[in-house]
Amino acid sequence: MESLLIYGGSFDPIHNGHLRMARAASLLLNADVVFVPSKSPRWKNPMASPSQRLSMLKLALNENGSGSFFISDFELKSDSEINYSVDTVAYFARKYRKRQLYLLIGADEANSFPKWKDPDLIAKMARIVYVPRPGVKVDDVALSRFRMIRLDYSKSGEVSSSDVRRLQSSDIPMSVRSYIEQHGLYYFQKLSRLLTPKRLLHSVSVGHLAYSIAIRNKNPSYQKAYCAGLLHDIGKYLPKEEARLIMRRDYPEFLDMPEWSYHQFTGVTKAKEVFGVDDDEILQAISRHATGDAHMPPLSKIIYSSDKIEPTRGYDSSKLINACYKNYYTGFLEVFKANMEFLAEGGYRIDNPLTKKCYELYLGD
Repeated sequence: MESLLIYGGSFDPIHNGHLRMARAASLLLNADVVFVPSKSPRWKNPMASPSQRLSMLKLALNENGSGSFFISDFELKSDSEINYSVDTVAYFARKYRKRQLYLLIGADEANSFPKWKDPDLIAKMARIVYVPRPGVKVDDVALSRFRMIRLDYSKSGEVSSSDVRRLQSSDIPMSVRSYIEQHGLYYFQKLSRLLTPKRLLHSVSVGHLAYSIAIRNKNPSYQKAYCAGLLHDIGKYLPKEEARLIMRRDYPEFLDMPEWSYHQFTGVTKAKEVFGVDDDEILQAISRHATGDAHMPPLSKIIYSSDKIEPTRGYDSSKLINACYKNYYTGFLEVFKANMEFLAEGGYRIDNPLTKKCYELYLGD
């Protein structure tokens, strides 16, 4: 390709929305795309280090990139405290003298572009391409003055890096998700304060399994499955007094439930308070993952099953996992039945109303 699109940003972290926009722009302009991670953007304070953001960007492009995508560490290696876009564009203009350059920006940036350093010089060196965003009107004067090109594409998936950092979205390449987990970035910092190392490992495994079950069953809530799996046990290690206070305040109707089940209710409160979760599907799945209940929605069944059969549980659960992969509903029935048999063999009484209702509906005659 003879054209080159410059795509700068903090990429903290890179997500699939970035990649979808890059593909759309590459097709529209018949251009290669160079991703330029910023070292210290003036408008935000990155949570991951420059080397971590670069590593995640490399992983994302290796997994879901394109032959026309590549990375430049020009800004990361710059000695300047502040990297201005005019300097970055000038660098690529010198390096690729025979190429038509484009600079990709968002709708908000398009409106502020006249206030950038040397905007006219930037527009002389590269055509400005902006991505529209619902609810944001780009100033007509700026569009005309800088001859901006509209990328008629807004299907980034309503995802942002801040959503990913807060676990409001997991619309990221699998390799990036694994990197976040392995390095304890973003939401993992909060998770590690609420869970023991062993319980954190279990929760990650539940999240992975729930995600896979949802994907294989073509369930559109696969991202929610990962989130619910990660968070399902965050109420487990609260001090007893705090747990009882939450139960009295938020779930008085379940105060008579056995104390081992409290964490599924207190976990809902913590998911709201600590992680800002307000999705009913996720909260419902957390609230019934230990006991089960009658008329459980699909995601709740997936989380219940994943919690009981994830691979780190210490027994061979492969048959039950494969059953859930094949059909989450019939797999759930097998998991629930196996769990009831296990509890009965151990001499445990099923005396709470939620599990009783679950048994009567799904396994009763």
